[in-house]
Amino acid sequence: MTRSQRRLLILFLSVPILLVVCALLYQRGMAGLEGQGRGFWESLGWAGETLTTTGYGADSHWSHPAMVVFVVLVQFIGVFLVFLVFPIYVIPFLEERFETRLPTDAGDAEDHVVIFRYGPAVTTLVDRLAAEGVASVTVEPDATVARRLAERGQKVVVRSLDDGALRAARIEQARALIANGHDDENAAVILAARQRGFTGEALAVVEEPLHRKPMMLAGANAVYTPRHILGAALAARASARISPRLSGIQQLGRRLALREIRVQPGCELAGRTLAETAIGADTGATVIAQWVDGRLEREPTAGTPVVAGGILVAVGSDESLDRLAARAGAVALRQEGPFVVGGFGEVGRKVAQLLSDAGETVRVIDKEPYAGVDLEGDVLDPELLQRAGVGEAQAVVLALNTDAATLFATVIVKDLAPAVPVIARVNQAENVERIHRAGADFALSISQVSGQMLARRLLGEEVVAIDASLQVRKVTVEGLVGQHPSALQLRERTGCSVVAVERGDDLVVHFAPEFRFAEGDAVYLAGSNEAVARFHEKMSGA
Repeated sequence: MTRSQRRLLILFLSVPILLVVCALLYQRGMAGLEGQGRGFWESLGWAGETLTTTGYGADSHWSHPAMVVFVVLVQFIGVFLVFLVFPIYVIPFLEERFETRLPTDAGDAEDHVVIFRYGPAVTTLVDRLAAEGVASVTVEPDATVARRLAERGQKVVVRSLDDGALRAARIEQARALIANGHDDENAAVILAARQRGFTGEALAVVEEPLHRKPMMLAGANAVYTPRHILGAALAARASARISPRLSGIQQLGRRLALREIRVQPGCELAGRTLAETAIGADTGATVIAQWVDGRLEREPTAGTPVVAGGILVAVGSDESLDRLAARAGAVALRQEGPFVVGGFGEVGRKVAQLLSDAGETVRVIDKEPYAGVDLEGDVLDPELLQRAGVGEAQAVVLALNTDAATLFATVIVKDLAPAVPVIARVNQAENVERIHRAGADFALSISQVSGQMLARRLLGEEVVAIDASLQVRKVTVEGLVGQHPSALQLRERTGCSVVAVERGDDLVVHFAPEFRFAEGDAVYLAGSNEAVARFHEKMSGA
């Protein structure tokens, strides 16, 4: 019996008792104090009328003071009952009766991935696992978070670790465990899993790098610090002194990279179609998508126009992407001036540390007066940004805790210094497009970073996801040896396209007429999960 059911049962038992007691007292009072005898049923009717505040029948006047006080007291009790019964007893019962009941066990799940606690670090991973047909079960002690996941169709178990969460999640039958709670929780859940006989992969996402070794001692096979890797990616994107000059986690293989490049108004590409710009032939980079007004346009064709102010999503070598950036009129980073870092949390500290170690001048803004903070205050204050030197900055790196603050800060910075690049840390992957729309030149989410690392470990694949329906993936050339990419008509037959081929130490992005796939080639495809699945289906025997 639930708590609300017990409350409702107590209500049903106590109301009749209260009615009878009030009726008997009224009967005695009318006879002894007013000199007017009343039968029990008449008195019971009076008690019901008074407690429900519906009024009175024949009895509406009393002369004895004690009787008047008694009647007034019963009237107030009735008023309080009306206001208390519904919120305390009836509404909780109806909510429990009609709301979705949260599961407390994983049923007959097997060969699944158990995720302890949901959060931004595992958002992309959950989507990737689902796309690959790998079942996942999220153990979430927070009922509010669990209900949201259940409503989205994710399999969830609502239990705490002390309440048999791992047993309910069938950890012994799982292929892997992802610990995504606080560091102490992660150590406890990994230890508990090992004690239950779990021998699969145990991966931990930790907040503090110093906890990596203790987490390994607790039984983790691998430990990741995605916030620090995200900070390194943002710093590498900001400064030419930090190598590689890429978007960090967006690198594929040994030489292939993915980059987002904003098209500046008035540049030679703006307003022309991809065919007219001949980007592939001139730069060696391949445009696989374009952000326009915060919306991702996938699978561009030769007739797709390059929009001024839009962001090209391109794949290629570092050199080819630099050539494309130059043609797009990308704002060149100043060779002198400070880097303004907004936010001094884990990501901001890593960014500031790497930039300082590279010899750059860094000015940090944060609300708290930590050691290393140069200006104390709100990064959303335009006057504070001006005092930080945003106008002459090489770039502004926003490492704030909320995406709403990052979006607003981007708008403010672009208003103060339109030519200064804004490099933004994003928490939720779905907010990347909003940050781009606000004017950010580069945005990377912790979900993308951790999702790529964890998926590569669990699935053994090299993939960079731009969003849920567009990714660049490394595949084998089985069934393609001896053929030219254009002869396969991959875009028409599968919906994906070849963007590069890695052959030994060489990266091939131009496919000359004499080019043919060879054994040992690593082929990089751009397309959705469904398109890549069609590629494997149709090309395995090509």
